[in-house]
Amino acid sequence: MDKRLNWGLLSTAKINQALIKPLSASKRTCLLAVASRNITSAEAYARAWNIPRAHGSYEALLADPEIDVIYNSLPNHLHAEWTIKALRAGKHVLCEKPFAVTLDEVNDMAQAAHETGKVLTEAFMYRHHEQTLKAKEIVDSGVLGKLQLIKGAFTFTLTREGNFRWMEEMGGGSIWDVGCYPISFARMIVGAEPVEVFGWQAKGQGGSDESFIGQMRFEDGVHVQFDCGFKSPSRSFIEIVGTEAVLNIPDPFKPGIKNEIHLIRNDKTQKIKINGGELYSGEVEDMCNAILNNQSPHISIKDSYGNTAAILALLQSAGSGKPVSL
Repeated sequence: MDKRLNWGLLSTAKINQALIKPLSASKRTCLLAVASRNITSAEAYARAWNIPRAHGSYEALLADPEIDVIYNSLPNHLHAEWTIKALRAGKHVLCEKPFAVTLDEVNDMAQAAHETGKVLTEAFMYRHHEQTLKAKEIVDSGVLGKLQLIKGAFTFTLTREGNFRWMEEMGGGSIWDVGCYPISFARMIVGAEPVEVFGWQAKGQGGSDESFIGQMRFEDGVHVQFDCGFKSPSRSFIEIVGTEAVLNIPDPFKPGIKNEIHLIRNDKTQKIKINGGELYSGEVEDMCNAILNNQSPHISIKDSYGNTAAILALLQSAGSGKPVSL
């Protein structure tokens, strides 16, 4: 049996709950500790989720010699700082999306991972799911013909007042929070980076975008259109259009155990059923494979750099009202 990796949660963020079940289910992981900014909060969280250790500061978690892997679920603007600190402390890091909010941060994170030899990857859970892998396989098979257009959306109604997602200075905004998904999905499907982008945004009181509409142009005539936002009903979809067929993915970013995608050719719809695993288990097992079996993480730092670059270019375009070349 492989060595069991001891994991520590860096914060008591709500998203942690998605990792607790797969960490408990995996034979290669043990959720050993959680850290908060004070011991009272950490101990309460540890009791609620049956986590053996509670640390009253982030520094204390990084100093725990028995922790192998850190899950960084801090607000976006703290991802780079604490990921680098964790790497320097000898820990592997699964960093929640978005990976970072500047390209300098991505470069600094990459350098720290290189110098320490530790595994670092971004927590885009959908990328590991069978549905995503099947969609990529279908596109790559050529059945759609020449790729023309990818359309996508990810919106929901954010009701938590004072949440960091509203605050521009904390890396908030719908494009960082949910727009990163259709951008990532499109880049994965095309297998390249956009050469030009254009964006529009509506800003909220905290200065971040509460809705964003973007376009991306790739070489070979492939175009992408997406929207994201905090002020709309829950919506998520991806549509991939080729010269010969269309692939519709009704729930691309949070697929469940049983899923269905639709291949439309000659006015006929083929329903493709996909049995997938637990959504967040893929990123946990990917970390285990990278650390224990010396495999490359499914999501590379180069990939995360590309997504960050696209988001920053889209924000630059929205601010200037002009297209931005990459």
